[in-house]
Formats: sequence, C-alpha cells, structure tokens
Amino acid sequence: MANIKGYDMPGELYYHEEHSWAKVEGNRVTVGMDDMFQKEAGDIVFVDLPDEEDEVEQGEVCGKIQSRKWIGKLCAPVSGEIVEINEELEDDTSLVNQDPYGKGWILIIEATDLENELTNLMHGDSLIPFIDQEIKRTEEERAKA
Repeated sequence: MANIKGYDMPGELYYHEEHSWAKVEGNRVTVGMDDMFQKEAGDIVFVDLPDEEDEVEQGEVCGKIQSRKWIGKLCAPVSGEIVEINEELEDDTSLVNQDPYGKGWILIIEATDLENELTNLMHGDSLIPFIDQEIKRTEEERAKA
C-alpha cells in the first residue's frame, strides 16, 4: 500500500484523473473509487451503478456516487463491456468508504483495448504530482466556499 500525502494509493493499481482505480487481471479490470475520493466525499449514501453488459468507453461517465456532501461521477478507466457489478453496494454503500480497494469495488470491465489505454492512466510515481494538484484544487475550492 503506497501512502501519498495521507492517501492510500496501492502501487499495483492504475488511476483515472476522476479518481477511479483499475486493477488489471488479464483482460478483466476491477474498478472502484480511490481513497482520496472517498475521504473527500465523506459518507457514501448512494451508488448509481450501470447495467451488466453495458459497453463503456475510457473516460465515459458510467455511474454516480452520492455522499452527504455532493454527487461524484464514476468514469470508466478503460473501454469494454461491464461484466459484473458489486451488488453488495445496493445494501451497504459504506463499503466504498470502509474498504475502497477491497469489498468497496464497484464493477468489472472486460477490456477491449487495454494495452493502449493503460498508457492514459496514472501509475506509480506519476500519482505524486496528481495528488499534489488535487490537494491544491480542493483547498482552493474550500477557500471559495
């Protein structure tokens, strides 16, 4: 588990700029929301999941995650077909907060262009400037509020 500025960001995962993560196992990609998202969102109260068999494109909004503070968007980190959704979230949305990289996973995509699309995601050390930028953006938004 890599800790970047107080956020757990596992090094083996890939990250989209809208805070979804991707765990690659062959062509199957498990997707969830990262630790920074869940901490900033606060308590997750509703997860609007797409349907299994839906086709998604990389970067496409394919779901919504609502907290008491705001509604965030779930962006597909890779293109492909949604082959499974985490139905446990329908009963217990707090899993996204409690275990964002484990039981709080959101969906699984059967990827269609993984090799090319992984280069568009952040991984390893490329996360550090991104987290710095997101912390700065969040602080600026709070200052305006």
